[in-house]
Amino acid sequence: MRMIEIEIIGKGKALAKLDERNPRTREALFDALPIEGIANLWGEEVYFDVPLQLDNENPSPTSSAGDVCYWSPGPAFCIFFGKTQPYSSVNHIGKITQGLEIFKRACNGDRIVLRRR
Repeated sequence: MRMIEIEIIGKGKALAKLDERNPRTREALFDALPIEGIANLWGEEVYFDVPLQLDNENPSPTSSAGDVCYWSPGPAFCIFFGKTQPYSSVNHIGKITQGLEIFKRACNGDRIVLRRR
């Protein structure tokens, strides 16, 4: 089981369990950790640019609160924390298991760090 920690600097940490839906995407992201980015908000989604250029694997046009995804057009890492749906299809790679509430406090420009856990 692969886990990652998502920290919004100065606001808290969350944990996400990575799943099997998009294994190539999941492994590429995990192998690139740690990754640091600058938060952007779109509705109830926090996303930030990542240094990966991956093709869609099993893209989905929908999301649920707690989903963590890779968005290939960005390329970006996305955390959905409410009812907002993706702008376009995303590769689901896991789910927040702890700390989803920190994303409600996120602001544009916050520093975010992804780490292996």
